[in-house]
Amino acid sequence: MTRKSYALALATAFATSPALAADLTYSDPTPSYSEPVASSGGWSGAYVGAHIGTSSDHLSPFSDESEFMGGIQGGYNAEMGGAVVGGELELSHMGDTEVDVPGGELKERYRLAAKAKVGAPLGDTLIYGTAGGTMTSLRDTSTAEGPDGWKPGWLLGAGVEQKFNDQISGRVEYNYTRTGDVRSFNGTSTSETNLSDHAIKAGVNYKF
Repeated sequence: MTRKSYALALATAFATSPALAADLTYSDPTPSYSEPVASSGGWSGAYVGAHIGTSSDHLSPFSDESEFMGGIQGGYNAEMGGAVVGGELELSHMGDTEVDVPGGELKERYRLAAKAKVGAPLGDTLIYGTAGGTMTSLRDTSTAEGPDGWKPGWLLGAGVEQKFNDQISGRVEYNYTRTGDVRSFNGTSTSETNLSDHAIKAGVNYKF
């Protein structure tokens, strides 16, 4: 090899050695690992809605004596530890549901309910129980006279709610309501009794 060729080869090796060293030492950084964020069920937030259904003092709200009812509701849900908890206010027109008293009947006209809810979210479906206090207004009939104003009571219930999208959901709910110590007069005697009814409601909610 001539001196000229040797010098050229040496210069070429020197020029390429940094790139070769870089190729030998460079490696892609190890990708960092992040814990996957648990997806929210999307139940948290305030909502308003409306409901319709039937009410009766018999166990089956679809009996011949059941009445059409309807109303509005609003509340707030929060997701906590895999559960959904919330509160709701509900105002219903009871459709003059007839309830038995000694020697006659009274009619339930309006009901205001303040309810607590606890549920288990299953994706877009929520299964929940509810309980709370009620105030019910009663009307006289031809067979009995009842109290003026509103009478307090309580309710227990359960329901299933299904999300259609991020804002709209539909639900079906059952309520058992007891109104205690209602005084009535049937034309001959005065008595006190506990009134109860069963309601099945279908509703729609809009979440903000």
